[in-house]
Amino acid sequence: MIYDVVIVGGGPAGLMAAIAASEYGASTLLIDKGNKLGRKLEISGGGRCNVTSRLPREEIIRHIPGNGKFLYSAFSVFDNEDIIEFFENLGIRLKEEDHGRMFPESDSAKSVVQALLNHLESLQVQIKTNTPVQTIHFGENYHTIEYSNGNMVKALTVVIAVGGKSVPHTGSTGDGYPWAKKAGHSITPLFPTEVPLVSHEPFIKEKKLQGLSLRDIALTVLDEEKKPLITHKMDMIFTHFGISGPAVLRCSQFAVKQFMKTDKPVLMKIDSLPEESEQELLQRIVRLTRENPKKSIRNLLKGIVPERYLVFLLKKNGLNGEEKGGNLSSEILLTIVRDLKGFVFKVHDSLPIEKAFVTGGGVSVKEIVPNTMASKKMHGLYFCGEILDIHGYTGGFNITAALVTGRIAGMNACFEALSRN
Repeated sequence: MIYDVVIVGGGPAGLMAAIAASEYGASTLLIDKGNKLGRKLEISGGGRCNVTSRLPREEIIRHIPGNGKFLYSAFSVFDNEDIIEFFENLGIRLKEEDHGRMFPESDSAKSVVQALLNHLESLQVQIKTNTPVQTIHFGENYHTIEYSNGNMVKALTVVIAVGGKSVPHTGSTGDGYPWAKKAGHSITPLFPTEVPLVSHEPFIKEKKLQGLSLRDIALTVLDEEKKPLITHKMDMIFTHFGISGPAVLRCSQFAVKQFMKTDKPVLMKIDSLPEESEQELLQRIVRLTRENPKKSIRNLLKGIVPERYLVFLLKKNGLNGEEKGGNLSSEILLTIVRDLKGFVFKVHDSLPIEKAFVTGGGVSVKEIVPNTMASKKMHGLYFCGEILDIHGYTGGFNITAALVTGRIAGMNACFEALSRN
């Protein structure tokens, strides 16, 4: 038997591709090397599954800094609102949380995966789990998928949806890149994104701030001229190896790209009070010292930032914190303010790609037809999901890209197969 469409990879993109291909009438086979489908979906959003975002289309694309603009054509066919409708039609009611994040009302990623599996079953999609693919032989009239055990299956069209290299325990181990190369595609350099960052600064090595969270700070990645590349206002945490937390994850791809470009440490800056200008903060602190000249600087500034961070910044400026506020020169007060508003430190690396939430780089989007996800290099070949060089922030944006590209790829693979039938 020759299938109309064979999808390799049972993550969000592959599941959506299989559903779309089958809904439009293709005989469909879904292959996954793992023992169950949707493993990445099951752990997404802390096990609650952030299926998409309700932000306007422009905002979603802005939250996919890695080639998000490539998705404009796909979004005109199937977008985040269509994803919401799709899940509601499967009986998964969604609720909106902060920043437009959409979760199932059940708060259970498993319920989302189960609904997709039930739908695949109702569409009679053939499924093969525990079936690693060795290679794909591309042919004139059909393509042949060769399994690791030597067995083969033929397909008029193939959709590659095997993910990138991040979160490898879910099955994303970079299997698809050699197959893409074999079909004539170029792979842009792979790198970790949405990943904690490593710093060799003495204060990190000495664990002075380990475990300390800073809330609602502005974290900035600086370029070689010390100009801001990107700033994110969120929370962060100091760790035993460097920094992590939402602001860090969002900034990480910009830091990693700087490492790749310069091969040098990257400067980052923390503004711990982004809602207040340097001048306003200085005036506030000067006023405090005048009103309470005998009070220690540590007590005067208590509550402005977490005490451990305050003591760390005072020590950095040669103070033990017990100095009376009234005795401190305006120069010293200005240096304290400048550190509160812009403490700069070096980051030297990120955790490896296997520890990242998202893979940067992949199959070059220049070689993909944007409104069909078809390969420009090989007939009957489609790509979707994280194997493509598309990467966004966490918050439902990568899953949105996977579901949208999966839908478009499955649908168009089906159309091509049926036209050739």
